[in-house]
Amino acid sequence: MNRTYNCGILGLGSCLPEKVITNSDLEKMVDTSDEWITKRTGISERRILDEDIPTHKLGVEAAKKALADAGLKAEDLDLIIVTTETPDYLSPSMSCLIQSEIGATKAAAFDLNAACSGFIYGMSVANQFIKSGFYKYVLIIGCEGLSKVTDWKDRNTCVLFGDGAGAVLFGPVEEDYGIITTYTGAAGELGKNITIPCCFIGPQDIEVRTGENKRTLWMDGGEVFKFAVKIMEHAAKKVLEDSGLTMDDIKMIVPHQANIRILEGAAKRLNIPNDKVFSNLYKYGNISSASIPVGLDEAYREKIFSKGDSIILVGFGGGLTWGSAIIKWNK
Repeated sequence: MNRTYNCGILGLGSCLPEKVITNSDLEKMVDTSDEWITKRTGISERRILDEDIPTHKLGVEAAKKALADAGLKAEDLDLIIVTTETPDYLSPSMSCLIQSEIGATKAAAFDLNAACSGFIYGMSVANQFIKSGFYKYVLIIGCEGLSKVTDWKDRNTCVLFGDGAGAVLFGPVEEDYGIITTYTGAAGELGKNITIPCCFIGPQDIEVRTGENKRTLWMDGGEVFKFAVKIMEHAAKKVLEDSGLTMDDIKMIVPHQANIRILEGAAKRLNIPNDKVFSNLYKYGNISSASIPVGLDEAYREKIFSKGDSIILVGFGGGLTWGSAIIKWNK
């Protein structure tokens, strides 16, 4: 009989740009105010890459930190998955760029785009490889440079997004620890509500975008808000049901950081206090698939988790997609 392994977290790391854009800075760039942004989003500032720095450089630094935290070398890696919707190139992939720079010569590498849900999707893939014994060490890096596709004249979107990278190294862990269950889904019929054109620009893309660059992010904020609150509740309850756990068994929810009203709305639907939902939204804004691994890394550094704690991860985003997972903390 083939042996199966438990897949858990061995190392974490993150990297955020040094440049900060505050709400006060945005007041000088577009018709908005600090009060308006804070009240509606919960965001006070965001980190932004300089235009001449490629996004994958953030992923390189996050990867190095995760390897150091795990006590492993880049040559130990079997697979690198980069989750991103803002790659520096369509080819070569972000994962190949990072593989080269960190010297992970034995690792296979590919990118995965499920937008803000990407990290959960990547976890689902890593879990299957490690459980089966096909791979031993899988590094997932959420790596996003949303400032490069932001229309800085669109006050509805430019206040929301930032740049950053978070890396998590997965590998075999002791029995009864690690990933308990994962859940992913998509509603492609709603994909029109968040779009970033690339190799094709349709008439509808030209119509809704305000700036000269039509390859920018556009979002129907109202429709996304309604979807997000409902799907966060659904996805969290689904993994609880699949695992046989209840919300009382959960130490903390680490969600995708999109909007404080979404997080508070989901907490209300789940009948839990807001302080059971981790948030660093105020200082980073929405960093897409990087938000969950960055949040995990910060919560870990702040010693919010102890060995044996059960944690829910939940994300939603473009596609439209969603994903959730329960991890029993093993570090």
